[in-house]
Amino acid sequence: MLLRYVTRRLLLMVPVALGVTLLVFLSIHMVPGSPAYTFLGPHATKNSVAAFNGEWGLDRPLPVQYWLFLDRLVHGNLGESLFYQSSVTSLISSRIPVTLSLLIGGAVLSVIIAVPLAAWAAVKSGKLTDQLIRFFSTAGLGMPSFWIGTTLIILFGLTFPLFPVGGYGNGFWGHVDSMFLPCLTIAISIAPMLLRSLRTSLIDALGSDYVAFARAKGTSARTVLMRYGFRNAAISAVSVLGINIGFLVGGTVIIETVFALPGLGQLMIASILDRDFPIVQGITLIFSVVVILVYLLTDVAYALLDPRVRL
Repeated sequence: MLLRYVTRRLLLMVPVALGVTLLVFLSIHMVPGSPAYTFLGPHATKNSVAAFNGEWGLDRPLPVQYWLFLDRLVHGNLGESLFYQSSVTSLISSRIPVTLSLLIGGAVLSVIIAVPLAAWAAVKSGKLTDQLIRFFSTAGLGMPSFWIGTTLIILFGLTFPLFPVGGYGNGFWGHVDSMFLPCLTIAISIAPMLLRSLRTSLIDALGSDYVAFARAKGTSARTVLMRYGFRNAAISAVSVLGINIGFLVGGTVIIETVFALPGLGQLMIASILDRDFPIVQGITLIFSVVVILVYLLTDVAYALLDPRVRL
């Protein structure tokens, strides 16, 4: 049943991803400005603009241009960049590790921050510790990611120069060092929602009849929390985490810009300004696929955590 469900969802990815690329294709063509004048300069002659449009097929009707994009996509070709004069596939493949590292690292750090605080708040429910944790989590919900990133740069990059403030670094540990502050920015953005959801679910789980029965049998508080509390509370937390990671796929554009990371987000912004249609379409396709995969993994994890759920 699980394999059938995953296969069906993967097949549904195709029309969804194509629908997203169609919307982006139409949207970017409605933006004022011409790729030819962006590339050739504002003083380009009409003949040079016509030659540029003819070379790249920009003088053809929009349905024809989109059909050519789909034809190349079927053959595994995302086209060629107008600005970089290079394969869109190679440009994306060289930058996608940065964006994936940012998402995965941010998700891991958010779990590391939220899980112990949620457990502490649930165990101390209604007490001062719980009130303080809830206060800071509520404050964290109102902090925009660009403000968090800028604050971390000032604190840990300039005032206390512990981490690089930009770039991707060199080598494995250089990457880890450079990605810590961007990943922490994502974690601080996600953790408050994850913490509040997990805390509420833990309080409900710890107040249930089966937990009371386990305590009556003499089960230790730690075993009750880990075996009966987290196992049941993790279901809603996984859903919250998956939804927020899906939203943050597009939000990486801001974080990559703040920290000057050479990822897909920064390439996307530059390509929109340059009217580089093939790159914008290619990155949008990748983003849509990643979001759909995140939601698919969330549904599968939900079903594995709770056997009562039938996919």
